[in-house]
Amino acid sequence: MNRYLRYALLALLWSAVAAYILYAGTTAQRLRAARTVCKVEIEVVDSSSMGYLVSGRMVRGWIAQSGIKTKGTAVDKVPLTQIEEMIARNGFVERVDAYVSYDGVLHVDISQRRPLVRLLVNGVDSYVTAEGYVFAAPRASSLYVPVVTGSYRPPFPAAYEGPVRAHIDIESAKVDKRIAELEREKYPLYRRELQNDRNLSALRRMRVKKQWWRLESSAEFDKRVGELRRHKVEMRRKYRYEARMIQQGIDRIARQQEAERLKQKKLEKSYEDFMKLLTFVEFVEEDDFWRSEVVQIAARTTPSGALEVELVPRSGRHTILFGRIEQVERKFDKLLRFYRNGLQNIGWDAYRTIDIRYKDQVVCKK
Repeated sequence: MNRYLRYALLALLWSAVAAYILYAGTTAQRLRAARTVCKVEIEVVDSSSMGYLVSGRMVRGWIAQSGIKTKGTAVDKVPLTQIEEMIARNGFVERVDAYVSYDGVLHVDISQRRPLVRLLVNGVDSYVTAEGYVFAAPRASSLYVPVVTGSYRPPFPAAYEGPVRAHIDIESAKVDKRIAELEREKYPLYRRELQNDRNLSALRRMRVKKQWWRLESSAEFDKRVGELRRHKVEMRRKYRYEARMIQQGIDRIARQQEAERLKQKKLEKSYEDFMKLLTFVEFVEEDDFWRSEVVQIAARTTPSGALEVELVPRSGRHTILFGRIEQVERKFDKLLRFYRNGLQNIGWDAYRTIDIRYKDQVVCKK
């Protein structure tokens, strides 16, 4: 009996706990529904000594311009998802988290992207992260990063924002689609080629048999043989001409496909050079001496499509012809040795250009 009583008391206790939890949750929900937003707090969680791309004032302006009501709005009616999507549309915002605390404060926590370099080339004015994410330079920003200038053509249009790899993949998919479309244009030619081969085979099988039942004379038989030969010559000429026309059509389409594949290869090479440029800037920024010494990076696209860079140093009045972005560490080591063993002795203003493009050589011009 005591055991049954104990079970009954435990069941009653747990029922009471469940009822209390349900009551507390309902009460809290009712109180939260009655509470309104009294304050908006915006925090940029990763501001750095480099400066900022986004500020709390800017975010407040975005919210105001969007027409989204915050203060005085019921806590459970605040469109948090809409606020996050509106702020995230700005490419320099990497992550945004909006939530309302129990005391009625709307919190907006923002993480800004950390650009590695600013591109001012070929009509492009954009920041780029080390991962290759491109976003437009905001007007009211205060941020110091290296600037790349020159006639370099990056692998994306001036208005593009987003991962460069994604743009390359989209363009590459367009090329693949075009190649597939061109391949389908070959199908009618393949059918014509097959039919032409059948016609030619049928022509080869054509024979003249002597019609004994008609008591055909040898002269009549020879005449029919001659006619068939002339017919074969004429038709063979026609079929061979048709075969040439078909092959020319197939070759023309194949050349178009090859041109598209070449375009695709150039696109990938352009992306590879772009990522090399980012790695190059990263190398300069991670070295204390070169970060201080290099004041400008000028990039250009050569007629062959290759990327070359020139450097403007802080010391002297010369320009450094770095060339293609390859063997970067070796070239900088060579330049540093020349600085220490050459320019320090003959003067920093002795030359107009210092060319380090060639292996084991430093070519200077006055």
